[in-house]
Amino acid sequence: MFVSEAFAQAAGGAGAGGFSMDTLQQFMPLILIFVVFYFLMIRPQQKKMKAHREMVGALRRGDRVMLQSGIFGQVAKVVGDNELAVEIADKVQIRVTRNAVAEVLEKTQPVADEPEAKSE
Repeated sequence: MFVSEAFAQAAGGAGAGGFSMDTLQQFMPLILIFVVFYFLMIRPQQKKMKAHREMVGALRRGDRVMLQSGIFGQVAKVVGDNELAVEIADKVQIRVTRNAVAEVLEKTQPVADEPEAKSE
């Protein structure tokens, strides 16, 4: 019993409060796992979210869209910053949030600023 207490006291006093290479080697696998997760999971997800945010921000009247629920429709009206009216059938419109749009199937052509002058 006295021998185990002596070993415990000697081991505790020798390495207290210092940073050594052993400590770095112990944390190296954890650091490597975090780096792999960042490049394989976190970063691609952030890129995907950024692309979706840009797609949703560029929605305008006339775009054909597919909603998260699988409903296909055409944007009838942009109600506000976060809301759209989507026509899913003749004279049937539903109001959804912009984030409910999963994919833009067909973009409408932007309206020209000035009509082209025809030369005859």
